[in-house]
This record gives sequence, C-alpha cells and structure tokens, in this order.
Amino acid sequence: MDATTRFFEEIDRREFDPRLAKTAGTMRVDLHEGPHTMHWFLRINHGRISVSRENQEADTVLGASPGLFEDIAAGREHGIAAVLRGDMTVAGDPRLFVQMERTFPGNPDARGPRRKFEREVR
Repeated sequence: MDATTRFFEEIDRREFDPRLAKTAGTMRVDLHEGPHTMHWFLRINHGRISVSRENQEADTVLGASPGLFEDIAAGREHGIAAVLRGDMTVAGDPRLFVQMERTFPGNPDARGPRRKFEREVR
C-alpha cells in the first residue's frame, strides 16, 4: 500500500483529531496523472473526519501529482512549501488547507514541537 492510501485510511480510522477541533468543511484532493485524476474527499466536522473517493464539490480543492502527494503523505515534503513553490494548487478556502496541513506527517528527521506533538498523539 502506498503512503497516500495509508495517510487517508489512517485519517478515516481516527475517531477524533484534536488539531481540527475548531475546523469544519469539505476538502477534495485531486491527484492528476496524465488524463487520469484520483480523488480523495474529506468531510471535516470539528475534529471528526470522514474520507471517501467521491468527486464532488468541496470548500477547498488541492491539486497535485500523485508523486508529490506521496512525498507529502510520507513526510518527505511539506504541503505549504509545495503550494508556495507552485507545485501544488489550492482552490477555494485556503484556511481549510492550512488547518488540514496540521495532520500531514512532518519530516521524520525534523525535531521540534510538531514532531513531538505527532508522537504524543499517536
């Protein structure tokens, strides 16, 4: 199983994520590869997240290549940095992406508050 699938399945299994307790909305992740697009749809309701493979309207839509998102899901790349470089797009409400980015794994070699918090939550 790839890191992207593991990332979304892990989010879907969680009953509650305190980092998103003040967040509500929908987000779709579109992974574009040639003429094909894979979709991941997230419903976020004050810390509760459900994930599906639906292609429906969302408050925020991320667009990336499958390879880039694989690196983000594995903690080798950072989502906000990818957006700032123009490698990933955000359409709609960018605040939802910034909140959701908290759930992305950090670089495994990183040290500091984010990595410490992620270890405590797991």
